[in-house]
Order: sequence, then structure tokens, then C-alpha cells
Amino acid sequence: MALSPNELKAGLTVLVNNIVYLILSVDHVKPGKGAAFSRAKLRDLKTGNVLEKTFRNEQIQEAFVEKKPSQFTYKSGDDYHFMDQETFEEIIISKEQLADNVKFLKDNLVIDILCYKDEILNINLPNFIEFKVIATEPGIKGDTAKSSGKPATIETGAEIQVPLFINIGDIIKIDTRTGEYLGRV
Repeated sequence: MALSPNELKAGLTVLVNNIVYLILSVDHVKPGKGAAFSRAKLRDLKTGNVLEKTFRNEQIQEAFVEKKPSQFTYKSGDDYHFMDQETFEEIIISKEQLADNVKFLKDNLVIDILCYKDEILNINLPNFIEFKVIATEPGIKGDTAKSSGKPATIETGAEIQVPLFINIGDIIKIDTRTGEYLGRV
């Protein structure tokens, strides 16, 4: 379906130059002189690159991206295996395609695989995931007010910054969008 620039809104997926983009934000501008236009911030769903584009009076093609809920089952070499929650088929995605998302993949985690015309674009992780800390320096009791931190390794092997009072074995909550520590569970 073709959209006009004034129909664009955040959250829509569109096809621009045969690349699928997610609209992050849109500003509809009506200057005193000249025709109205829309300035949009777009994120490439395949690479994650952000682009700013101005749409004047052209038609924009809407892209229908399918979200397949899938469960991460195991890793084999550089391939990650997922099970589609509806059809129970196995889906294999390479490490290169997953990019930075691999550091937050843990066994049995349910994610959304984004597909456009049966081509896998990317995955959507849950915004917040709980992980067990498997390695860090010993915690300092009572040190909860300082803003400084220390590195800690979580069960997936990723290293993140945590407060000084976190110990090995603690369960922590992490924001997967930023990779930041949110709290102890």
C-alpha cells in the first residue's frame, strides 16, 4: 500500500530504495512558503543504521514485516538455532546476521524474528532480561551510593558494567537495547 508523506508515523515499516526501514520519528513541516513535507528518522531493519530522509510529494511503499515468535534452542559453531513457536520449525540464523544481539541470547529465550517476504531481517529481543553473574571482583558491602562500577561477566559471556556491591551468583536485570545494568533481582 502506498502512503503519502503526511500519513507517515512512528512505528510503521516502509520500503525505501528496496530496503526495509522502521520509522523512528516523523516531523510534519508546513513552511510559510512552499509545499508541506515530512522529515523522518528511519532505522534499517537489517543493519540497524539510522538515516534521516525528507519526503516531499512522493508515494512511500509500506512494508509488511512479519514477526515470528521463536525460542532460542542452541548454538552450533557460528549458527544459532531457533524454534518457531507456531509451526515448530527450526530456523537457523548466522552470527553475522544477529550482530550485537548474540551477547544477550540465553537458552530458551523467546524472541521475535523479523521477516520480510520470507527473508530474515533481524530479531527483536525482550527489552529487559535477567542474567546470572558468573564472574566479577568481590562485592564491597554497603557500597550502594557510588556511581562507579566494575566489569562483570554474565551467563552468556557478555561483559557489562555493574555497581560495586554485585557478587558472583547474583541475578541482575539488563536493558538489552542499551546493555546497561538496571537492578538486582
